[in-house]
Amino acid sequence: MAMPMSYADHVLSRRIAETLALQPDSPAIEYGQVWRTWGELGAAARRIRGFVTAYPVGRRQIGILLRNRPENVAALLGVLLGGGTVVVINPSRGEDRTRADITALHLPLIIGAPDDLAHLVTPAPGSATLAITDPGADPHLSTTAGRRHQGGTAQSGVAVRMLTSGTTGPPKRIDISYDMLARSVIGRDPESAPAPAQPRSGVAIVNAPLVHIGGVFRVLQCIAEARPFVLLPRFQLEPWARAVRTHRPKAVSLVPAAVRAVLHSDLTSDDLSSIRVVTSGTAPLSAEDADAFREKFGIPILTSYAATEFGGGVAGWTLTDHRKYWDAKRGSVGRASGGARLRVVDEDGTVLPPDRPGLLEVAPGQLGPSAHWMRTTDLARIDDDGFLWILGRADQAIIRGGFKIMPDDVRNALERHPDVAGAAVVSRPDARLGEVPVAMVELRDYRSVTEADLSSYLRDRLAPYEIPAEIEIVPEIPRTPSGKADLTAVRRHLEESLHARSSERR
Repeated sequence: MAMPMSYADHVLSRRIAETLALQPDSPAIEYGQVWRTWGELGAAARRIRGFVTAYPVGRRQIGILLRNRPENVAALLGVLLGGGTVVVINPSRGEDRTRADITALHLPLIIGAPDDLAHLVTPAPGSATLAITDPGADPHLSTTAGRRHQGGTAQSGVAVRMLTSGTTGPPKRIDISYDMLARSVIGRDPESAPAPAQPRSGVAIVNAPLVHIGGVFRVLQCIAEARPFVLLPRFQLEPWARAVRTHRPKAVSLVPAAVRAVLHSDLTSDDLSSIRVVTSGTAPLSAEDADAFREKFGIPILTSYAATEFGGGVAGWTLTDHRKYWDAKRGSVGRASGGARLRVVDEDGTVLPPDRPGLLEVAPGQLGPSAHWMRTTDLARIDDDGFLWILGRADQAIIRGGFKIMPDDVRNALERHPDVAGAAVVSRPDARLGEVPVAMVELRDYRSVTEADLSSYLRDRLAPYEIPAEIEIVPEIPRTPSGKADLTAVRRHLEESLHARSSERR
């Protein structure tokens, strides 16, 4: 049987090593308004690499309890420098679920903060944990007595076993290869792409979580470009705005929930005067919100379409397209990008002509020119100019007494209400109609509106069958790390509320 190949000399690993060695004294990561240098980041990553390469090539599957901290970035880079596979573990999913996840993974080594390791990890016999704190501090290795752990065999060529967002069910892991990541963050032909001769002058802002593909992509993109960046623990308006005012980036990336937070804040165009463009993905952003953002701040929003399975984005707006086409094609997520191919098919797989809605299929550019077609569960249409519209998830359509309802249409209508900060719409079984839509709504601070007010508002904007059978106002909508509404948690909450009210009536 052929021995597994080491990916420590892959173009992605080489690019990471080259960037970390460029100018060791130059700033690399700002966290908590304190800068760490490329030299500090490189030294920390190389220390992690030493622990990774102590394992045989086929067993370098390393779990990382990822939080948005500099030492976690160093751990991510260190595993990739060592040709290993990063297994993403989300320490914020709840202790019981995280413990069960770790137990099922059978990993030889798990890296994380000391508190996370202590609370979440019960090492199996022969396995180990590596506690990391500040990038300048030595990691602390703890091993468990017993026969050397034999689990955690890595599939050759996998750089990251990435968690999906878990919007509609439990998160699952998708294998992202070294080749896919290299094409995403370096270019379609990464071997021929020249490496930076020196660190870039502009500073990026990374607020996407490292437990999501968006966070991994943004960090590795900064590393590939030798671009210093501000790392935020998560998106919060004030720290983000301070970073924008301080470092004056020309481009920022915001998920739709963050776009809406900025849009409805007290920030002015002067606060964001350096920004020329906002990119937005991971979840649908309404054309109304995009237009309102541009009207308030004078900044266009370039939406995109991506998925963990694709290894990144496969469609998006360019600034040139936005200037030329937005008014005619507002609401689209742009055209195929990064070498991707897109098509729409019916349920039998027959390719449909332009503007006919159907199921979207994608051949991602990250998989190279011979990429096979991947069928999604997204309903979509593509026009004559190649612009893609995502119409909703086929597996989330609600059939109410024979009428089809797309939850995103209802959500968009609710979010157009001036008092609504966010909404989520799911189905509920109904004895007479089969199923009905129900909604959870989060209001803006200090706003006062009732469920009856919202239902009345929707009557002028939706068909009668689309109006939710119930609207519940909550302090905060549960969300996944990527900022999407956690529909499983939303559905569970609404079911529990209905059960509680039924019990009270009895």
